[in-house]
Amino acid sequence: MSDISIIRADDSAEAAPRILAELVDESGDPQGAGSDWLVRASAPMVPEVQLYLAADAVVLWARLEAVAVGPVGVPFWASAWAGGQGVARYLLDNPHLVEGRRVLDIASGSGLAAIAAALAGAGDVVANDIDPFAVAAIDLNTELNGVKVTPHLGDLLSGPGDDVDLALVGDALYSPDIAEAVLPFLRRVVANGGEVIIGDPGRGHLPREGLTELMTYRRDGIGVLTDHNVTEVTVFQMNG
Repeated sequence: MSDISIIRADDSAEAAPRILAELVDESGDPQGAGSDWLVRASAPMVPEVQLYLAADAVVLWARLEAVAVGPVGVPFWASAWAGGQGVARYLLDNPHLVEGRRVLDIASGSGLAAIAAALAGAGDVVANDIDPFAVAAIDLNTELNGVKVTPHLGDLLSGPGDDVDLALVGDALYSPDIAEAVLPFLRRVVANGGEVIIGDPGRGHLPREGLTELMTYRRDGIGVLTDHNVTEVTVFQMNG
């Protein structure tokens, strides 16, 4: 594997695909990879989907920071968060929800939920994130799984939400500010006749009303990083 070139933070959208390609360990042995590499693995709840995930997300972040002239965002995309695992599991078990539909995965990260939607038969899947490294990771992960997903870099939350049949939110409501930004868009999707599926491990930022609980999954080992003690995730449908 080659050494990583230094990049400017402003150039990260163009450089991210090359950087991540150089960070991938193709040995297939997560135990044998260095802690600052991306290794091929599957999330505990979704063995059907393969992803390039961080062997150690904190060490990977340090490596990304070391090669960028300027800060690099936290690599949330390099871990399979519990909420995304819940959404992906639910879609694969209930493919009628996505079959032939236009699906938007918000704050897609690794692309796990978007890939699950594609595998379940969605007609068109867009995986949206504001982090260029996440978008590059989504490209890698969709190719790895042999599915068609369209990555989209940028903030879509100001849009009308009228071109989405199903919006997916896997663990995106992780702070009050983020929830305040995301929830109005989700309500517009519902108001325009679309559906919204949310996966949440109990972060406390869901609305108090307007949700229907669809499924709760309990399994050890689904938590990552500061969530290492998480063993439960609930999937909801937004009603309005």
